Amino acid sequence: MAVKIKLKRLGKIRSPHYRIVVADSRTRRDGRAIEEIGLYHPVQNPSRIEVNSERAQYWLSVGAQPTEPVMAILKLTGDWQKHKGLPAPAPLKVAEPKDKRAAFEAFTKGLEGDDAKGEAITQKAKKSDKKADEAADAAASTESTEA
Repeated sequence: MAVKIKLKRLGKIRSPHYRIVVADSRTRRDGRAIEEIGLYHPVQNPSRIEVNSERAQYWLSVGAQPTEPVMAILKLTGDWQKHKGLPAPAPLKVAEPKDKRAAFEAFTKGLEGDDAKGEAITQKAKKSDKKADEAADAAASTESTEA
């Protein structure tokens, strides 16, 4: 039986997330898996990649073949290089938790010097201005058809 390490798709239409699974090569993409060894969430910024390195090394050592997307993930995490005996890659970026409150307060301090009244920045067009613009467009279009 040929064993593959592949991605199992989960999530909604425009918010996919995947599980890295070990499965028989004949099963369908989202079918039954032998074991789940990781997660991949590409929509998050930066992408969330979690791989159980010990289990990935085991499955690679017994002959499981990764698909191309999984091989790219394993190269990013360094598991592929560890399996092949190559030097480790640079560490992955880890998202630092942002203090949203401090960023908001810094932004509002910059606005206090200005005349911030909590109103919209752009002025709403008055109905009379819209009617005048429509009349000017209509006049221009009749002139171009007459010429």
